[in-house]
Amino acid sequence: MEKIKVGILGATGMVGQNYIKLLKNHPWFEISYLAASENSANKTYEQAVRGRWQMDTPLEDKIKKIIVGNVSDISKAKGKCRFVFSAFEISDKEQIRKIENEYAKNDIPVVSNASAHRKTKDVPMLIPEINPEHLDIIKIQQKNNGWNKGFVAVKPNCSLQSYLTAVYALMQKGYKVKKMFISTLQALSGAGYPGVASLDICDNVLPFISGEEEKSEQEPLKILGEIKDNKFENFQGLEISAHCNRVPVVDGHLACVSLLFGDKKPKKQEIKKIWKNFKALPQKLDLPFAPKQPIIYNKEENRPQPRKDRDNDKGMALTVGRLRQCNIFDIRFSALSHNTIRGAAGGGILNAELLVKKGYIK
Repeated sequence: MEKIKVGILGATGMVGQNYIKLLKNHPWFEISYLAASENSANKTYEQAVRGRWQMDTPLEDKIKKIIVGNVSDISKAKGKCRFVFSAFEISDKEQIRKIENEYAKNDIPVVSNASAHRKTKDVPMLIPEINPEHLDIIKIQQKNNGWNKGFVAVKPNCSLQSYLTAVYALMQKGYKVKKMFISTLQALSGAGYPGVASLDICDNVLPFISGEEEKSEQEPLKILGEIKDNKFENFQGLEISAHCNRVPVVDGHLACVSLLFGDKKPKKQEIKKIWKNFKALPQKLDLPFAPKQPIIYNKEENRPQPRKDRDNDKGMALTVGRLRQCNIFDIRFSALSHNTIRGAAGGGILNAELLVKKGYIK
């Protein structure tokens, strides 16, 4: 089919750069528009990222020559792209919401990595293997705002995607999870560029990431929730406690997870079987960025490890290991995903593929 022309907002940042890298040779999408801050606007993309290109592959000539637009100037995007990936983050969340809404108002759907709209009651926050039915809210969102073809859909915090699908797979089989305790070991790339100062992180671990624990405790409840009375209602009956730490690893978020079940408690072999057999809508639709095996269990006692397991299945699979009994809760395990692929740009691309397949992006 003819490729769909896409734009990237925040194209000069780390997530934007990852979008450019991952969309190269994508079978459905073709980059046709790039936008960033006023400082980068009206430069070629090559000029805008000179000295700041962090990917391990060289820039394509056609990307180098694209003139970067101002992310706030929606008129420059109109006619150049069918939808945009939103990858820009600024401290003013209200400004992000305003800009993303303006694109949607102008018939340009927004597939967002930004956190600004994650709590918005009519904006779906997607992990396609868990809650594809949440796309049903888009028609309500468009009606609420008076939009025609535009809408906003977001992905959750990157660290959630290292473990939540594994938990959901058990819940889907009827094992109610009452309490979840998580300790994350999060990679440096999650802080963007230039990110964490070297003197802070070398030979060190930082036991605080601003806003991260709140996201880890709140966002799963929306993802696992349902649409009621034309808005999202959070999942009830699950309590989450999170510790989030920054560690001196380049890529790959690792989580140590303990679960307390309700009256029905699965055995270890049953859990492994559920994970092995888990498939969801992205796999059934054979979406290009969907991992063939969403949850991979590694039997080695010292796995998963970021350097060895983060790239499993295009960097889109969740790798789990060390499943064992918990002395306080019922079970515990370790889980890992690639934070800049599955947790960021790759997750956004998978969301966009699902939106295309379900007819929300033509």
